Amino acid sequence: MLDAMSVQPHVILRACPTYDAERIRAIVRDGMATLGLRPTGRTLVKPNLVIADREVFPHAFTRPEVTDGVLGALRDRDEGAMTELAVGERCGITVPTRMVFAESGTNAVLAKHSARRYLFDECRQVEIPLRHPHRLRDYVYTPEPIARADFFVNCPKFKAHPWTTVTFSMKNYIGIQDDRHRLIDHDHRLNDKIGDLQEIIQPQLIVIDAITAGQDRMLTPAPFDMGLIILGNNQPAFDAVCCAIIGLDPRTVDHLRIGHERGYGPLDLAEITVSGDVSLAEAQRKAKGFRTGLIRVEKYFQGSKIRAYAGPPPAIPQTEGGTDKKRPDYCWGGCPGAMEEAIEIIRQYDATTDAAMKPMTVVFGAYQGPIEAQPDEKVVFIGDCAEWKGTIAGRPVEVKSVYTSRGLLEPRTSRVGSIYQKMVKVFWSLFKTRKDPIVRATGCPVSVAEQALYIARVGKTRNPYFNPRNMLRFNLNFATYRLVTMLRRLTGQRYQILALPEHERGRAPHGPPTAAAATLPERASA
Repeated sequence: MLDAMSVQPHVILRACPTYDAERIRAIVRDGMATLGLRPTGRTLVKPNLVIADREVFPHAFTRPEVTDGVLGALRDRDEGAMTELAVGERCGITVPTRMVFAESGTNAVLAKHSARRYLFDECRQVEIPLRHPHRLRDYVYTPEPIARADFFVNCPKFKAHPWTTVTFSMKNYIGIQDDRHRLIDHDHRLNDKIGDLQEIIQPQLIVIDAITAGQDRMLTPAPFDMGLIILGNNQPAFDAVCCAIIGLDPRTVDHLRIGHERGYGPLDLAEITVSGDVSLAEAQRKAKGFRTGLIRVEKYFQGSKIRAYAGPPPAIPQTEGGTDKKRPDYCWGGCPGAMEEAIEIIRQYDATTDAAMKPMTVVFGAYQGPIEAQPDEKVVFIGDCAEWKGTIAGRPVEVKSVYTSRGLLEPRTSRVGSIYQKMVKVFWSLFKTRKDPIVRATGCPVSVAEQALYIARVGKTRNPYFNPRNMLRFNLNFATYRLVTMLRRLTGQRYQILALPEHERGRAPHGPPTAAAATLPERASA
């Protein structure tokens, strides 16, 4: 099997103006031949299904025609060495992944190709040790199918991102953790977290859905017709070419710079072979005008009925790894970006949101300036690190940080509530402070789902989780998900000790070796 980090980085640009599954199959099959790739052993395809709804979120996910074409090409290139063909993912915003597989059309594609489905929020989780000297923590959890994969195919969606500028191949790794682990370090160290996740596994093949790309955001992106399928065999190199297509310096995207610095691949185009029936210059012309993310929350909400203020997140202690120990001036990976996505979700479900909602104020981080809230406005301080002292509606207010250093967080014992638990938390906090001008939304980060709930209650907008069209489907899928996970806990299959033994673990590369690698102690089962 080819090691994805020992071969010449190669990116292939192919024209594909429509979602034609058979054309995509031929493109991927030809690309695999050019890259010298054939599937082996347990072959796992990981699309981006962060959220899927053909009517409300049509451009947020890897389209099923792309997954169809990839699975077909893998079948075509198999010479009998592939023992399993599967698709796995964990979606976002507390939606059961089984619902997103159905809504996206992926279930039908699995049936067509006799491929297995892995729902990462229902899978057994495996502890993987990390050894890079700049790691955020000593170990992370990942679903067992990821840890066991022999041939890993990453199938992201070409999108902008409000936390990380863009989401291509490396950023798609957020979906290889379940909810209780993906939110750990999903804050101002998000890019470092993405770097850590690269040590789990590297793909032999990358196929990105850039036929209709998504600009501005990642959950509710605006469509941008690009007409491309892009293939590659090295993640930093692949993402660097995608950045070049939209005129972005890959070194300004922190998780790409981190991946390159940790030895996963080059960012310099001179070190990358680029081929295909579309030249890089032609691809750049196709992508001219593509809008990326990274808009500060204050600017994002200008002209709306949400007034936003943001201060810096906590300083990074010297003991918490990473290359930059300075205090950032903004939390790009945490609560502010989640607020931007939350309002866009509400807008997707109700076009009258901006006209009908009640004004509100939101505050992030250690903000020190004045807060110009009206007497009848609720001020929501979002996140554990929020702190402020001053006067609101004529009343003295002091909000203190309750931030817990990440060094004290333990992934093995972390907890995350279901959407119904989040609803109880939000509604109870608002009920307790119904006569106060402020309310504290705790968490690090406060999830997109919780922030949408705060907007719905404080702003008097429609709650997207109460949408009649989805309520029955959501509850049926949620009930099934809870039943499956409960049975796993009862049978002791929810978590497993440390990493799998080498002979049971997949042969896919699990990160470049480092001279500073340390032998980590084995840990007890959760």
